[in-house]
Amino acid sequence: MSTVTFKGNPIQLAGIFPKIGSTINDFQLTDNALNEIKLSDLHADYIVLNIFPSLDTPTCSNSVRTFNTSAAKLKNCIVLCISNDLPFAQNRFCSTNDIKNVKPLSAFRNHDFARQLGVEITDGPIRGLLARAVIILNAKHEVIYTELVAEIANEPNYEKCLQTIESRTKQ
Repeated sequence: MSTVTFKGNPIQLAGIFPKIGSTINDFQLTDNALNEIKLSDLHADYIVLNIFPSLDTPTCSNSVRTFNTSAAKLKNCIVLCISNDLPFAQNRFCSTNDIKNVKPLSAFRNHDFARQLGVEITDGPIRGLLARAVIILNAKHEVIYTELVAEIANEPNYEKCLQTIESRTKQ
């Protein structure tokens, strides 16, 4: 179990956040058409899991916009923007904001996802949502980068995240 803060107040997370070098087990999330998408269905050199509480907050919506811009520059990389928002809300947000380079997915049907990755918020005012985190996987679904953002109101370190992928594609 990990602890992060929300507006300076500690909140608990269920599960164990993955470590670099570990392999992520298959999981299933829901896309905008209400189809179930499994991690094993996705094939790319890199898969970025941009995990966050809700698109209805400025920080979360900015993270999706930032990754959308960055993803357009990355080759053979899929960016998944994952929250518990309903697929309808995700679709509306992406349509309104011209988001086309990331894949929004909802964990609203699969509560095991949050626990499996150690991002399930178990107490406090936003209990039941996902903590803010970025996890990058290689083609074998091995973790090559992680960031569990200590303060949920803060954005992830985009530069460090993208440098992880860029440095590997130059090798």
